[in-house]
Amino acid sequence: MESLTARTTFGTWGTLLLPIDDKDRIEWNALGEEIDLLIAAGLSGIYSNGTAGEFHNQREEEFDRVCSILADQCNRASMPFQIGASAPNPTISLERLRRARKFVPGAFQVILPDWFPVNDREMVSFLARMAEEAAPIPLVLYNPPHAKRRLDAAGFDAILDGIPALIGIKVADGDERWYQSMRPVMDKCSVFVPGHHLATGVAAGARGSYSNVACLNPAAAQRWYRKMLDDPGAAAELESRICTFMAESIAPFISEKGYSNGAADKLLAAVGGWGPVGTRLRWPYESIPAEVVPGIRTRGHQIIPEFFE
Repeated sequence: MESLTARTTFGTWGTLLLPIDDKDRIEWNALGEEIDLLIAAGLSGIYSNGTAGEFHNQREEEFDRVCSILADQCNRASMPFQIGASAPNPTISLERLRRARKFVPGAFQVILPDWFPVNDREMVSFLARMAEEAAPIPLVLYNPPHAKRRLDAAGFDAILDGIPALIGIKVADGDERWYQSMRPVMDKCSVFVPGHHLATGVAAGARGSYSNVACLNPAAAQRWYRKMLDDPGAAAELESRICTFMAESIAPFISEKGYSNGAADKLLAAVGGWGPVGTRLRWPYESIPAEVVPGIRTRGHQIIPEFFE
């Protein structure tokens, strides 16, 4: 596909979740079905190998096959897609990017090396090398709260001038002061914020989300994004209810029970019930028990019925 730019990278992007069977194998037929459903939902785009795509827990042949299936189905449907070329080991990340160039995604998502936090020089060296190897395909930097090196607005601003291939960042947001500090960054690249805060983010200058809300219902998440552009007040009201649902029914699994963010994303997909993705994560990571799904689904119907139509 044609390479993305900061201007053309926007909206609600759905993550490709791995369907895992009870023997820790990827269910490849289910993965293909999931991609078709994400395409049919009309999302702004689809990306592979994020946290919920378990990029950190794949064999290399599995990584290659995921990329191939995604590229084939998205190209046939003219659906924009990005490939996560991330790995905690920077050498493996570079090798993944090199192998995946043949699929010509709109962009590559990368994380910073993650065993030991990189200093400023190491960070620039890593991103410059990845950009050189990816060219002309651009990069999007995924910098989550649990990253060993978490950047603030000044950190993002400092690297953007030196790495012109960096067209976007995926980052946790903050309060009004945070958005004010990020304005120089938003002038230079596409800033993506958490899905359940997207109406606030769009109003403050963010461009989109690699969306946890799309895990719950991709079509409803895209309808909500369009509402942000057409009726910001109604979109903000829906965001308040989405945040209530998340705080009440999803966040406690992370903050109180110790499950991972990826487990929560898969729980959302199971609650939404839109595709062949259960709650199972690959060993050694714990999966949220599927038995909780009906109760959370009932509560979701009450709080955000728009996502359960």
